[in-house]
Amino acid sequence: MTHYFCDTPDGAWAEFLRHEEIDDPQNFLTVRRALWAVDIGEPPSLQPDLSEQTLTGGAESWPACRQFARRHRTNGGGITAPSAAVRSDGAHGWRVDRGLRPGPERDGRVFALFGPRPDLVGWAATIEGRPSEESLASVRHL
Repeated sequence: MTHYFCDTPDGAWAEFLRHEEIDDPQNFLTVRRALWAVDIGEPPSLQPDLSEQTLTGGAESWPACRQFARRHRTNGGGITAPSAAVRSDGAHGWRVDRGLRPGPERDGRVFALFGPRPDLVGWAATIEGRPSEESLASVRHL
């Protein structure tokens, strides 16, 4: 069993939009997804020794990523990797300062945690939410 988490809500939406191949805001109208905030504690220190092109590529690079995960799954820990779905510096977040302003630029990360994880605690951030139209700008589409 593998659990996947993103370090930002926009990252979670970007992963969903990329996987579902949604690139038109009109398709958002039918999206209804639960989004959770989960405290994973300290992120895994293991990072893939694969090229950036492989880590952020499309379906053709998935076998190499899966092979890396298979080799390390038995350690029971996890992996921290760059988000394939979030464009570089696309996980900036937002600040409220006399209006809505982008937060500092940062790259999105994905955490893969292996094995049963009854120690994790989560909170429902939305039960039937959908991404904002602005989310599309940060997605690295397939």
